[in-house]
Amino acid sequence: MDEHRGSGGPADPAPDERHDGEPEVVATLDGDRSSITVTGELTEAARRPLVRAVTDQMLSVPTLSRVELYLGGVSYMNSAGMAVLVQLQRMTSPRAVTVALVDPPTAVARPLQLTGLWRRFEVVEQGAGPADAGGAPTSGAQSRRPDGPDGRSA
Repeated sequence: MDEHRGSGGPADPAPDERHDGEPEVVATLDGDRSSITVTGELTEAARRPLVRAVTDQMLSVPTLSRVELYLGGVSYMNSAGMAVLVQLQRMTSPRAVTVALVDPPTAVARPLQLTGLWRRFEVVEQGAGPADAGGAPTSGAQSRRPDGPDGRSA
């Protein structure tokens, strides 16, 4: 497994030296899958480290098939953060790489639902129990339907 840490600054400061609101991005590779954990705020400050991490992963693994964004540690997301998520999806789509949002908190899920962007992403819950045969993502996480039974966002 390969791991890369970044916070978006010219030199990656130690975690205790990061400024409030500056995200921490940790990327790991496992075969043809990338796992990227984001902690902090998902704003314009997250663009550079996230784009760099996904670009590095795509260059390192030409057969990359999936990028899982672990967002459970995100405390806030604004429109610039939503734009970053869309940018990542657009970057990966020409190579048919799936971008999955794992455990998005309300701070991420609600703005995506309100704008209709929620339906663009695969959303999975980590540790939702044993994976169903056939329908669940291969990471072992459970898919979560982003809308209610009548098709409207929750």
